[in-house]
Amino acid sequence: MTVPAPRVRRRPSVPGRALPLLLVLALLAPLGLLFAQTDGHTGDDRELAARERLGVRYLRALGPVTDALTDAQTTAVAGRPVSRTALTAAVEQAAQVDSAIGDQLRTRERWAGVRAKLEALPERGLAGPQAAFQAYAEVTDLLLALHRKVRESSGLIRDPRSDSFFLQDSIGGDLPAAMVAAGRLADVATLAPSRPAADRPRTVAELAELRVAALGPATDLVDDLRAAVDNSESTDLGPTVLTPLDTYQRSVEALAAFSAPAGAAGPDPVQLGAARRGAQSAAAQLRQVILDQLDALLAERLDGLDRDRWLARTAVAVAGVLLAVLAGVLLSALRRARRRAAEADREPAEAGPLPAATRPEPPADGELLVVGGGRAGEAERWRPFDAAR
Repeated sequence: MTVPAPRVRRRPSVPGRALPLLLVLALLAPLGLLFAQTDGHTGDDRELAARERLGVRYLRALGPVTDALTDAQTTAVAGRPVSRTALTAAVEQAAQVDSAIGDQLRTRERWAGVRAKLEALPERGLAGPQAAFQAYAEVTDLLLALHRKVRESSGLIRDPRSDSFFLQDSIGGDLPAAMVAAGRLADVATLAPSRPAADRPRTVAELAELRVAALGPATDLVDDLRAAVDNSESTDLGPTVLTPLDTYQRSVEALAAFSAPAGAAGPDPVQLGAARRGAQSAAAQLRQVILDQLDALLAERLDGLDRDRWLARTAVAVAGVLLAVLAGVLLSALRRARRRAAEADREPAEAGPLPAATRPEPPADGELLVVGGGRAGEAERWRPFDAAR
């Protein structure tokens, strides 16, 4: 005799069904966090490099303004008529650059002040060489302040790479300061013979101060450029920079020699003026080389950052696709398991033999065997086991 033996199926619990998705999310969350941090850092570095390139562009426009202004100052101090051609052309070029990127570098206000002073120089009705020197000194101070503003606003003062940092320090700080001070040194030497004898001690002190102001930044510039070459991985920086740097260094040595104190007469204005012009010419050549190399380094860095960002985004996209495929596989397997469980619940339970513990034992000889049963009140029928057999 058999009885139905229903099979008990265990349904997966809710946490068990959600476990695959939780595993996928556990893998996806740190991956997304890592990508967000990497992409953010790359974006910050890229923004800094792009802003630095704007600063390079602005400094490239300010260089000719500095040269033309110092030349005009020397001409005015010498008592000769000042030609506005070179200065006007340089100012117009710088104005175009400021109009294009001045808002981004926050230089509009400073440039407007410098330009107003520059354009007002011929209209001052200068009383003499000393008044001309003072007027031009005021404008060159504003121009140097504009150089500093460009460096600060563009980030050319805190570059993380050594070679770029030294190039930025030389082109944005040392070079314009050295050229302005060299121009003032030569002009004071021109003014010295016409000053009263009582002012002689003040003139000597002023010449000594200007000599330090001119030679100090020039020496720092040479040191910065050599440090940039020594710390750079670029194969073009050294061969490109060192030759014009040697020319500039020789011109600075000549400037130092002709500006040295020479007794009561002081330095020779003619020789010192020629040395100043030689130093300025060498500086102009060196400036273009520095700006070109700095811009090339920044452009190369931008390309590298763009490449790193593209690789990071590609890797995250591939990882996301793989995790999505994994999630799809897990969900599909889970749906198939649910479907099989539902089909099994709808099938009729299969009959099976009674467990051994409940199966009746055959009666021994002489014992009665129950062959039937009835309702209450009916006599049960028994027969001997042997007779029934």
